[in-house]
Amino acid sequence: MATQLAPTDELLAYLEGISPAEDAILAELRALTAELPGGAAMQVPPFQARFLGMLVQLTAASTVVEIGTFTGYSTLCMARALPAGGRLVTCDINRKVTDIAAGFWARAGVADRIDLRLGDARKTLADLRAQAGAGSVDLVFIDADKTGYPAYYEAAVDLVRPGGLVVIDNTLFFGRVTDPAADDPDTVAIREVNAIVRTDDRVEACVLPLADGVTLARRTSG
Repeated sequence: MATQLAPTDELLAYLEGISPAEDAILAELRALTAELPGGAAMQVPPFQARFLGMLVQLTAASTVVEIGTFTGYSTLCMARALPAGGRLVTCDINRKVTDIAAGFWARAGVADRIDLRLGDARKTLADLRAQAGAGSVDLVFIDADKTGYPAYYEAAVDLVRPGGLVVIDNTLFFGRVTDPAADDPDTVAIREVNAIVRTDDRVEACVLPLADGVTLARRTSG
């Protein structure tokens, strides 16, 4: 039985070497983001963004909600994977970084597929529920403030259709979830949402040791 590989710099470089190359727009966006405070840590790696795009295609998603935009790298990858007429609603509170994102979306030719909503994501999710109803979304990607995860997850499960997918990032949280001494609000919230997903009979869940931990929760009941 194989053991878990440690993601060394050399192995990650090899992974990128055997994967489809970033185009110039994505590479420029990633490099610019890395120059921002905390940018390299907050941005999803290219292989994870490709994975998100493939999930959009595999689920035949035409309506996607993203909680946490940042500079829009993952947004761009998922928007590119949408079919004609598809729509991606992305939520953030920081206009400065989302202005960066919007410029790159326009250059990539996907700005017309993306609906950026600035403000508290809880309100945005409630507005979407009021406007379109439960079960109106195909895929939700959660990658925002960790203390909000339990509330975001509950709203996401309500929004996705049966067969739809909720994708939660950072569910292993730098390994801090296993440290009994780690009792900061972010780590506590990640542990809480992990426990909620595990016992949620509305979904089938799978936790992947991908990047910082990615949980896939497929809605099974109406």
